[in-house]
Amino acid sequence: MVYERMRKAHFLNRPNRFIATVELDGQPVVCHVKNTGRCRELLLPGTEVWVQEAASPARKTAYDLIAVQKGERLINMDAAAPNAALGEWLRQGGLLPEPRLVKAEAKRGASRLDFYVESADRRAWVEVKGVTLEEKGHTRFPDAPTERGIKHLRELEECVRDGYEAYAVFVIQMEGAEDFAPNWQTHAAFGEALCHAAEAGVGILALDCTVTPRSMQIRRPVPVRLDKPEQA
Repeated sequence: MVYERMRKAHFLNRPNRFIATVELDGQPVVCHVKNTGRCRELLLPGTEVWVQEAASPARKTAYDLIAVQKGERLINMDAAAPNAALGEWLRQGGLLPEPRLVKAEAKRGASRLDFYVESADRRAWVEVKGVTLEEKGHTRFPDAPTERGIKHLRELEECVRDGYEAYAVFVIQMEGAEDFAPNWQTHAAFGEALCHAAEAGVGILALDCTVTPRSMQIRRPVPVRLDKPEQA
């Protein structure tokens, strides 16, 4: 996926989870934050960020905050990017070879899952989670408790029971991740649910990405660690 109209800025503050103030061309500018997660380890005063100029001049905020520099890593923090990048990957045969159907926001019963994928002889449901939390190359999800995430895992288990393939895919919005694991300290219940889903036959995938100020693309799988730490 590719972004247009990108500008370099520096983060100043985040009054609430929807907006942030950045310094752009020496002036404070309010921009929309396209990620309602905490992101406290990313959004530090003075940090270099990349913002996208809005296409519509009628918007209340003229820019969207897209990416942030953390040490040597550029991290995309656009919450919409994981689904967009994974959709491209699925259509290229990343999950099922020669897919004949890739449907986003696919309805299943009374709910929706992020993707439904079909090839000649396989059918799969996919739920996507974006990952921005990283420490020394180790990535984790979630950065805040997520009952909605647990609900999605249970829905994937139902898909398996109904004879489909099902996958929870964690799109790591940076390059060079060493591994991925549930964030046991922040939400142990999600970790337990992820382990239960894996035991029920749900595939657990983690994929890191090549990230530039103007793009994000699925790069490669990284190891998934589901063992619960003793201290958690």
